[in-house]
Amino acid sequence: MEEMDVGLVVATIGFFLGAVFGATAQRTNFCTMGAISDAVFMGDYNRFRAWMLAIAVAILGTQALHMTETVDLNQSIYLTTSFGWAGAILGGLLFGFGMTMTGGCGNKTLVQLGAGNLKSLMVALVMGVFAYMTLRGLIGLARVEIEGLTNLDLEAGGYAAQGIPDFIAKAGIGDETARLIAVAIVAGGLLVYCFKNAEFRSSKTDLAAGLIIGLLVPIAWWVTGAFGQDEFDPTPPVSFTFVAPVGESIQYLMTFTGATINFGIAVVGGVIAGSFVAAKASGEFRVVSFADADDMLRHMFGAAIMGIGGVMALGCTIGQGITGMSTLALGSLIALVSIFAGGYLGMKYLEEGSLGAAIAAAFSRE
Repeated sequence: MEEMDVGLVVATIGFFLGAVFGATAQRTNFCTMGAISDAVFMGDYNRFRAWMLAIAVAILGTQALHMTETVDLNQSIYLTTSFGWAGAILGGLLFGFGMTMTGGCGNKTLVQLGAGNLKSLMVALVMGVFAYMTLRGLIGLARVEIEGLTNLDLEAGGYAAQGIPDFIAKAGIGDETARLIAVAIVAGGLLVYCFKNAEFRSSKTDLAAGLIIGLLVPIAWWVTGAFGQDEFDPTPPVSFTFVAPVGESIQYLMTFTGATINFGIAVVGGVIAGSFVAAKASGEFRVVSFADADDMLRHMFGAAIMGIGGVMALGCTIGQGITGMSTLALGSLIALVSIFAGGYLGMKYLEEGSLGAAIAAAFSRE
């Protein structure tokens, strides 16, 4: 196939994978922000465990691709030797706080949009614009300065990548053994955490959500990193992420005649389409709008900092929380923890009514 044909096929596959993601998330109510909310306010960890199961499944599948040399994960954005710890922390906090203002993370926004939520349309537009501004526009100037001042050059320390296995290997352990150890600790620990709970084991909905969404990540790595690779024009492999691709999707729609579709743009369209079909089939399609001006302003503010934070952190709850974690990148782990912290703080803010009170409540022992 010609290069253009390969790109089109990869995008087409991306659309259908996105549709499976959207339909699955819509029918199972898979939502990472909702998972944190359930845990914080209700003590219900089922959706949180579904998220953790997705991470474990994604790690197992993705690492198998890397160890068999099917996909070179070191070529992905997550494993570069430029270690952006500050971006992961600040971006993760911003994204986590923002998603509580909008009532959902990047993927949930697209799923809700497909199910008729007009608030999500506004969130997607604002998030996408601010993501692109941070990626290539006005805010990008500040992002580049922050990265220049804070990023660490791991190559100077003898590291080939920022993966957890690379740090373990520095102890004198072979690369393959170090990777197996990392997989066993992270993925194995998550599987034990998930399946030791009887309520979760009996929840077919949450099990299906974790397994299907977790499997989609390595499939996407294979599509972009093996099937769609051109040896004469190699491109970094990618998988599921929903912040920068939303911005790219908006640009694509505005410059269609001179633009080229890519995997991420196709996935965004697929998620919306899959959610729409699932919502219509189940009778859950509902047109929802803002309750008042304050509701709209809160959503717009949350969407803006989600766009900024998602780009700074190199991903969202899916882009870093599942896809990034599947590469076992240290930066992804830091971003994930920061998203947790930002989300928790955001929920306390909604509960307490002010940022100062939220910070005090977050650190309170009561």
